[in-house]
Amino acid sequence: MKLLFVLITLIVPALTASVMAEESKNKQPNIVFILADDHRWDYLSVMGHSFIETPNIDSIANEGVLFENAFVTSSLCSPSRASFLTGQYPQQHGVQNNFTVWDNKNVTYFEHLKKAGYSTAFIGKWHMPGGLPTLRGVDQFISFEHMGGQGAYYGTPYIVNGKKLKLGESPIEGVNINGYITEDLTNFSLKFIENNKDQPFALYLSHKALHLPMTPPTNLAGRYDDEKVTLPKEADSWLAFADGNFKHFLWDPLEEKMKDYAETAMAMDQQIGLVLDKLDELGLSDNTIVVFAGDNGYMWGEHRLIDKRWSYEESIRIPFIVRYPNGIKNPGRRSQEMLLNLDMAPTFLELAGIEVPDQMQGKSAVSVLEDKDETLRDAWLYKYYEDYPYPVPEQLALRTKRYKLIDYKRGKKDELFDLKNDPLEQINLIDKANMQDIYQELKTRLSAMEVEVSQPTATTK
Repeated sequence: MKLLFVLITLIVPALTASVMAEESKNKQPNIVFILADDHRWDYLSVMGHSFIETPNIDSIANEGVLFENAFVTSSLCSPSRASFLTGQYPQQHGVQNNFTVWDNKNVTYFEHLKKAGYSTAFIGKWHMPGGLPTLRGVDQFISFEHMGGQGAYYGTPYIVNGKKLKLGESPIEGVNINGYITEDLTNFSLKFIENNKDQPFALYLSHKALHLPMTPPTNLAGRYDDEKVTLPKEADSWLAFADGNFKHFLWDPLEEKMKDYAETAMAMDQQIGLVLDKLDELGLSDNTIVVFAGDNGYMWGEHRLIDKRWSYEESIRIPFIVRYPNGIKNPGRRSQEMLLNLDMAPTFLELAGIEVPDQMQGKSAVSVLEDKDETLRDAWLYKYYEDYPYPVPEQLALRTKRYKLIDYKRGKKDELFDLKNDPLEQINLIDKANMQDIYQELKTRLSAMEVEVSQPTATTK
């Protein structure tokens, strides 16, 4: 009898765990998308940065798939964010720069998830012109209009489902609002996850970090003061005050702002750790898709430039990491496939078992997550629309796996780079006699792709 009891105590929990694991695999996956602002693709310890500490983001990579060639189709907050939501190029969703208004007729992936039974939330920075939108398919919309939608690291009053709160006020029981925006948005998100643990949910957590003024919380301010920062060879400490770069408001030596940036990133990473811990605590981790990404890159003096907007790699390249234990084969991989921000929406829908609508121009990356030998694309189109007063010319670029052609609309000579032999884009090959066939081929392809992505697509109401 004693032996039988021992066997039962060993077998029953194992069988129960097995059944629960199988049930988890058959359920619609939860979705947690975490978006950082202005986070460079290589400012992660998992990418070998010399001093930054991002252990929680690293863990997403170590347990998932890190896309080393992930990009945005327009390197600017508003158009990039609209592409994440719609799965479309800016030529389609219409948010061309930080001054063109979001069209409430745009269809986001939230609508499709909501129709499929998901509980949904958008929490954090919206930052598209026209004020806060009417987001169909979103149950909980927590954002802010403070400072033109940028918010502040301290002192941002939040708007919850249309109701503007007093500073420090929270209408959600059990949510602590302490004033540091990264922590506040995380606390709202933790409560949403907790409240929806028994049904499929989709959370979009959009941080202000790491955007200017790059302010870490007081407990991390100065953490990297003693670290040595190596600037790009063409940069200098006071580059932010030269050649129009002053418009980006970096009022300190470049090295000091880079340390602030890293400290702000570390603070965000700590809060991401709390989200991961909550999923573990509730037993949701295996069946939850967690994506960490940036809305664009950031230049720290490369090409003697600050900020983003330009077609160079440091500007257009983003971190994009996916963890989904129930749906990723051979986790811990790094993919070299060229993934775009507009691929995220169709990827989410396919993983949720929802047909991807025709108006989405992105490609689902599920084949990469399943470790299938399939190419996502061999080329893609970048477009930057002017947004005065920033002194950056309108430009189109075609980026293939090896080459990049940049077509400037004014004020600067077109550029052609061989990314294999010149990854830092220092040598313009556009006038080289031995490159003319490649140049013409790329130019023709760029024009054709611009026409293709600009063609009207089907809409879903």
